[in-house]
Amino acid sequence: MENVVLVIHLILALVLIGIVLIQRSEGGGLGIGSSGGGSGRSGRPASTPMAKVTWFFAIGFVITSIALTIIAARNASSDSVIERLGSDLTPPASQTETPAPTGLEGDLLPPTPAAPPTAE
Repeated sequence: MENVVLVIHLILALVLIGIVLIQRSEGGGLGIGSSGGGSGRSGRPASTPMAKVTWFFAIGFVITSIALTIIAARNASSDSVIERLGSDLTPPASQTETPAPTGLEGDLLPPTPAAPPTAE
């Protein structure tokens, strides 16, 4: 179920990006340059079919985002990530004991350096 919603979410995101990029710029970013004075035009332009499609995909994107959050919350265990990390970092008791010497440890150590020559 989570994978289906995730795929739909990704498709909606890509389509939403494409639709926003296709739309014609109407100028006046952030409301700058909106009609002032007595031009007879309101500050909000008429809703175009492309704007309605954008709203449709945006609402679908928000719904799938909320659905993914709910699914992730249900699948999560009751403890936090920090608690899970703390338990994973603690080694089991069998690993804390020192191993018995096998006689091979001396072969694995680097050779001891020779003593420097003494001055006579």
